[in-house]
Amino acid sequence: MTKKIFILSLFILIFTLISCGQDQIITDMQTTDIPITDIPTTEIVTTQPISTEILTNEMGEYILEEGLVPKMIEDNYRVYYEIFLGSFSDSNQDGFGDIQGVINRLDYLNDGQASSGVSLGVTGLWLMPIMPSPSYHKYDTTNYLSIDPVYGNMDDFENLVSEANQRGIDIIIDLVLNHTSNQHPWFKNALNAYKEGDLDNPYLEYYVLVTEEEKLPNRTYHHFYGELYYEGNFSSSMPELDLDSLLVRQEIQQIIEFWFNKGIKGFRLDAVKYPYYEEHQKNIDFWNWFMDQVYMQRSDAYVVGEMWDSDENIYPYYEPFNNFDFGFSQLNGAVSMTVKNLETVNDYVRYLDRYKNNVLKVNPQAILQPFISNHDMNRAAGFLMVDEYAMHMAANLYILTYGTPFIYYGEEIGMLGSRSTENTDANRRLAMYWGDGDSVTNPIGSTWTVDRQINGSVQDQIGDPNSLYNHYKKLIMVRNAHPEIARGQYTLIDFSELITFGGFLSTYGDSTVGVFHNTGFGQVTIDLSQYTDYEFSQLSAYLGQAQASLDGQTLTIGPRTSVVLK
Repeated sequence: MTKKIFILSLFILIFTLISCGQDQIITDMQTTDIPITDIPTTEIVTTQPISTEILTNEMGEYILEEGLVPKMIEDNYRVYYEIFLGSFSDSNQDGFGDIQGVINRLDYLNDGQASSGVSLGVTGLWLMPIMPSPSYHKYDTTNYLSIDPVYGNMDDFENLVSEANQRGIDIIIDLVLNHTSNQHPWFKNALNAYKEGDLDNPYLEYYVLVTEEEKLPNRTYHHFYGELYYEGNFSSSMPELDLDSLLVRQEIQQIIEFWFNKGIKGFRLDAVKYPYYEEHQKNIDFWNWFMDQVYMQRSDAYVVGEMWDSDENIYPYYEPFNNFDFGFSQLNGAVSMTVKNLETVNDYVRYLDRYKNNVLKVNPQAILQPFISNHDMNRAAGFLMVDEYAMHMAANLYILTYGTPFIYYGEEIGMLGSRSTENTDANRRLAMYWGDGDSVTNPIGSTWTVDRQINGSVQDQIGDPNSLYNHYKKLIMVRNAHPEIARGQYTLIDFSELITFGGFLSTYGDSTVGVFHNTGFGQVTIDLSQYTDYEFSQLSAYLGQAQASLDGQTLTIGPRTSVVLK
């Protein structure tokens, strides 16, 4: 134990030196006949940053090695890409991103050719709210059955769905059912009716309206009119819907049917613990009802909820639908702590397996949704740029896992953005840095300027085979070529005495792969036969800062690198 504490302290010291601008320290870890330990030698290992076995042709397109072909399976195990339309791409030079802008960029996201290597290769899009709203973020709608005119119109949306589907991309849209805007006609009609004494008006049943005596603890209320107050836990401009109302539920049924008729695959559900605030079982009962309506429209629908809470509170919400796995994300999340070697790779793999097993106990058909940041968080590049390849390593950890990972737009180029002292989420939702003259601008309230995007634009990174953008592209291609990674049954391998090395087996059908990570700064050579009875026959791919090789059952893997073995 003392040795492990000493070693962990040493790695923290190394990270500190790097973050202070010191020369990178790379140590070498070797083994012969005995299991390796994380004891550095004095030898300095220099590595050429070759990211993977994937080759490039003279046009700069990526070519998978022979026999390694992406397998596009029609299910919900995909790689999703979250887009805030207002900041993504502007098609009409008004400064605002729009639906046509996304259509224009579809070939960047996925050109429909699984092994072309030209596009990023994502197979799903999550569109943040697209419905009319008075706010820039649009999480307070005024019409559930329309498109905000800043983004375009319904014809544009239907065209986007069609073009995306032709490329093998599913689309889910953000749906906010906890509240509407106070500018919604439902709320305006309710207010006018009450003022006029029309107490039988049906719109008075749409919102949570109470007297002073009826207020519940831990809820936020705002004055409606006369003796009544309305519940608005997020803002006075966002009144809470009464989801017990049969009229509201009829509206929800219409909303679900409407959007599935437009061709979407499903929904991302906002703030799923808020319909009945902190009353978890009532929330779950409501969402079970909601999913019954969804499956009546589309049996293979994909729905994911935002349950931002502890793991223990997230698990029960997997009963009605999938949920984002918040424990993987942010500064102190499992991915970040592992990349920084503040937690071991072995601990990360065990956390992943434990989380997966707990979820599957609740819902055997559940899918995990790992991610490292989203529109409500500081961007990952800001808290992961402890060294040049930290973002590469973080991507390896959460994309080479079971389930359906979500990439926040711009993450693939290391975009920066944080609330910081300005205390505005607009800084987390900045304009996509294309570098090709796109006229999209930062959202209202942002205080960042483009010169702070020090990691470069899409155009800067496309031509660099070792860029973060090209790493994401290759990583997704490798993941798609190994369906075992996303869909398989895990077998843990105990590397508990190691800090920076670990991995697992994943079996899907009659095929098994091994995924192994080296998060450290030194090369690792390890005899895998001392840890597992499974015999590997080939090194299928390696991704990261350095190279890797397999000699019999002896794996040699360079620093900040991951491998897939078969």
